Amino acid sequence: MRSFSDRLNLLSKTSPGKLINASRVLSSYYISRISGMPNHRGLPFSIGIEPTTSCNLRCPECPSGLRSFSRPTGNLSSDTFTKVIDQLSTHLIYLTFYFQGEPYLHPKFLEMVSYASGKGIYTSTSTNAHYLDETTARRTVESGLDRIIISIDGADQETYQQYRVGGSFERVIHGTKELLSARKKSGKMKPHVAFQFLVVKPNEHQVTGINRLGENLGVDEILFKTAQIYDFENGSPLIPDQSKFSRYHKTKNGNWEIKNSLENHCWKMWHSCVITWDGAVVPCCFDKDASHSMGNINEMPFKEIWEGEKYRKFRQSLLSSRKEIDICKNCTEGTTVWV
Repeated sequence: MRSFSDRLNLLSKTSPGKLINASRVLSSYYISRISGMPNHRGLPFSIGIEPTTSCNLRCPECPSGLRSFSRPTGNLSSDTFTKVIDQLSTHLIYLTFYFQGEPYLHPKFLEMVSYASGKGIYTSTSTNAHYLDETTARRTVESGLDRIIISIDGADQETYQQYRVGGSFERVIHGTKELLSARKKSGKMKPHVAFQFLVVKPNEHQVTGINRLGENLGVDEILFKTAQIYDFENGSPLIPDQSKFSRYHKTKNGNWEIKNSLENHCWKMWHSCVITWDGAVVPCCFDKDASHSMGNINEMPFKEIWEGEKYRKFRQSLLSSRKEIDICKNCTEGTTVWV
């Protein structure tokens, strides 16, 4: 659970203008659900941006790890990044520095964090923690980063490496300790440090162990995440036995299906989006290959993309038949509004 100080910190990133924008987005979402027509007012108040598609690991259900992208790979340029922030900072509350890849492989990652933090935006990232040495940990704290999620999918090397292929459990622990130490030395309460445990069959027996490890190290929060399996219909050795940790369930005919009923609405399409390293604006984090690009921030203003005909048609197709959209078929998100 988020700490009180983290919640207070997030609240401090709001302003009358940002709250008015959020209320417009929320009301237009409900109007759209009721009417079945894509009414939209306001700009997104939460976005994800991709620093890089590069990664040092080879995780089996990750396009970065598998090197399976059909889109170009590369690093986010400073010009593209500042263009996004300058256009959205008056409305943006929450910024996630992550889509695909390992953020700390971008040479200017922490400079970008500092820029966004200086604009009064809550900044978050997700990392495998292999690059959190003493210097980088100190710079992370100094950057103003508000939240960091450390992926740790095992409580020992043997289990950890079964999913985090090529990874070092010892380096994750060392990086976590360096970050917590740097935060303590600074006298600050951020970044909020969370362990994230992606539950798959090879590691589900260590759920209790990861709780104990996180508490011993002194992390602020422990998250358990269900795994997205690309070819789930015929089952997978990664699907856990414990149903509560699985996105899928077995049907009477022996096949597997996603638990989500995929109703014709999605909150994410109204309040957020993702921007790839090369400036493409895509609907959400499930569009890993950017096959539904709504436009490019380097070619037109964000507002024109967000309010454009292509986005309107996509929202309409979602309200009409979400199950027919390829990136929605394996989605467990977007059905609940959190405000």
